Amino acid sequence: MQHRAEKKGIKLARLSEFDPVKTFECGQCFRWNAGENGVYTGVAMGRAARVWVEKDSVYIDADEKDISEIWHDYFDLDRDYGSIVFNAGEYLDACVRYGSGIRILRQDRWEALCSFIISQCNNIPRIKRIIETLCSKFGEPISAFGETLFTFPSAERIAALKAEDLAPLRCGYRASYIIDAARAVSTGALNLDELAACDFDTAIKALKSLKGVGDKVANCVALFGLHNMSGFPIDIWMKRALEKYFPKNFDPKSLGPYAGLAQQYIFFYTRNGKEGKGNEKL
Repeated sequence: MQHRAEKKGIKLARLSEFDPVKTFECGQCFRWNAGENGVYTGVAMGRAARVWVEKDSVYIDADEKDISEIWHDYFDLDRDYGSIVFNAGEYLDACVRYGSGIRILRQDRWEALCSFIISQCNNIPRIKRIIETLCSKFGEPISAFGETLFTFPSAERIAALKAEDLAPLRCGYRASYIIDAARAVSTGALNLDELAACDFDTAIKALKSLKGVGDKVANCVALFGLHNMSGFPIDIWMKRALEKYFPKNFDPKSLGPYAGLAQQYIFFYTRNGKEGKGNEKL
């Protein structure tokens, strides 16, 4: 996809290729928030950006060098999502149509691990509050768009803390899990870069060696942090959809190498379109 200068910001993609609302609101990320004008502001990889839609195009306001060096890859813009086809029946076809424009973000691996540890038995608004508090307390301040934003704190920064230091987050029992994961990552006991390059089953097994990480969180981290498209997280929304619309012995592997993308289409359709209002726990 080619970026070209426009009157406002820089054109990033066509809306049919990348829908920021669907992408930011499908449960895969927690640091993109829309203002009253519909413009999303987010911080990732230590950088800030604003993203919005005008007619059939998506625009970004960010350092131009960062667009090519960070944001293009972060939004996975080189992948042709329109060419990915699932042959799994009418229900999934409806999910794909409804979720068209969702992209699987290439998030920071440590941030994804920490965020999805926080996500367990939690709802999205509360997850976002906890993560923003974590960033404001322990991240680095950056000035952008006339305000002070905060980076996601490094594993090394969190590893130096005690569970009680995370009391302001009000994240309960998850505090000790966060500290343990940070220490594993910062010491190299868990090498997320190596896991991103290894096979899916090996990555899942390694992630589940962490205290408090089960199947669902491990699959979230594999899909959203390691960008392993075999990840297929199953939460309350997915259980509902799978029980109602898929065979009893359904195996996500039957969806092929992009099963994780199918999961996002199903999740988004079930949570926002077909079944409910999206305020239950993940």
